[in-house]
Amino acid sequence: MWYVIQVISGKEHHIAQVCQARLLQNDEEVFIPMYQRKKKIKGKYELCEAILFPGYVFFDTEQVEDLFYRLKEVKQLTRILRTGDEFTPLHEKEVAFLQSFGKKDHVVEMSVGYMEGDQVTITSGPMVDWTGRVKRIDRHKMIAVLEVEFFGRLTDVTVGLEIVEKREG
Repeated sequence: MWYVIQVISGKEHHIAQVCQARLLQNDEEVFIPMYQRKKKIKGKYELCEAILFPGYVFFDTEQVEDLFYRLKEVKQLTRILRTGDEFTPLHEKEVAFLQSFGKKDHVVEMSVGYMEGDQVTITSGPMVDWTGRVKRIDRHKMIAVLEVEFFGRLTDVTVGLEIVEKREG
């Protein structure tokens, strides 16, 4: 089951590396869901990666109680998300969303589309079936903000989106 560990924002990679080196047991995985986006660097657009959920590291384990005690070895703040006194695994829909968007490497690829008037049409990438969930698009930063149900509430998720054409509607 997938569990979410809250960490200090900006320390996600360090904590994931510490968990990978010291805490992992058989058949467990620690990962940080990422997304691809294009960023202008020295006048050229380059593909780079950013964290999909800043401040969180994901853990795939069947032994969450044991993980809770193992996390005490990590000196930085690490807290498994819970509901009341129960550690809460991600819901099946949330896991399915991450698996369909991020595939096995947990990286959401760039999507590509065009705009016709105010209407966005996604032509390729993981957002093809999620056009109706687009809350906001920033064409200059080449990102889109989706509204999805995550962590038991509606959450804004930023993903990469390149608008290759704007047509008059």
